[in-house]
Amino acid sequence: MKNRLPNTIVESPHRLFAGVDVGAEELVLVIRKNGKSFDPQKFANSRADRVRLVNKLIKLPGITACLEATGIYHFDLAIALHDAGIPVMVVNPKSSHNFAKVLMKNSKTDAVDANTLAEYVERMDFVAWTRPSNQVLALRGFARRINALTGQKAAAKNHLHALSATQETPKALLRDAKLAISQLEKRIDTLATEALELIHKTPELERIFNLLTGIKGIAQTSAIALMGELLLLPPNLSHREWVKFAGLDPKAFESGKSVHKKMRLSKVGNRHIRSALYMPALSAKQHDPYVKAYFQHLVDNGKKPLQAVCAVMRKLLHAIHGMLKYDQPFDNTRFYTIPAPIIAN
Repeated sequence: MKNRLPNTIVESPHRLFAGVDVGAEELVLVIRKNGKSFDPQKFANSRADRVRLVNKLIKLPGITACLEATGIYHFDLAIALHDAGIPVMVVNPKSSHNFAKVLMKNSKTDAVDANTLAEYVERMDFVAWTRPSNQVLALRGFARRINALTGQKAAAKNHLHALSATQETPKALLRDAKLAISQLEKRIDTLATEALELIHKTPELERIFNLLTGIKGIAQTSAIALMGELLLLPPNLSHREWVKFAGLDPKAFESGKSVHKKMRLSKVGNRHIRSALYMPALSAKQHDPYVKAYFQHLVDNGKKPLQAVCAVMRKLLHAIHGMLKYDQPFDNTRFYTIPAPIIAN
């Protein structure tokens, strides 16, 4: 289904409107009053500057804010605005893009985008952003901390391997390195247990958890990681938009007439989703016959193994989107149609 502009343009009861263009490092704020825009103001996309921006808007009674759903970057600001009692609308980037085309805005800068968002919330039907539940936010916290500790454990194991490569390493150093790994494993297990308890106490989270772990390759830790990210995405996104948010969409790279590079992943998006999908994709291509056949089909047609794994990740994300949308278990026969064997006459 195509994303369309709302059918009606309405007069809002609010007279002050704020549009915020959210980037990885910078926030650009434009405030409109009675149809006129003030000069753009810039803030760092940091905790301190988000507080400063929110405090500025709090001093303007009746103001309504609008942001684009920009992957992971808009989320903390949306939370801060919502918790401060400022009505906030988070719009699909496609909707704001179409709105800008209707207004015939040719320039494309952060300040122009912020002004477009302020005008969008001024003229269009206001749809309040729904704050995720505390349980979902807690799950994201667990998932990201487990991921960070897992990275530390991998680094500690590499360090132990380097120490073990020479006989000159004192035994005390080896013991210390092994102790560090053991402690990290205990911390990971403790957090995973807490996350699972939270999931099993919340029926909706448990339903989604059971759907995800029904896919060969998605174990408990991977399910926690995926839920911690996917459940925070705007609910009206398509499976293609999920892929874009995850940075798993292919992107062409060209420069002038002489440089034409092969398509590769954009990697502009939520790296946590990509990280959470990588091991499940590796496991699924080994243990699920349909996923394995799809992977082999790609390799046989010239894809490098890593490219084929990324394609499996992307297709798994498509499947998960459909499973959660329609509350259906994973059907591996729909993942890839295995060609029938050719029988010689």
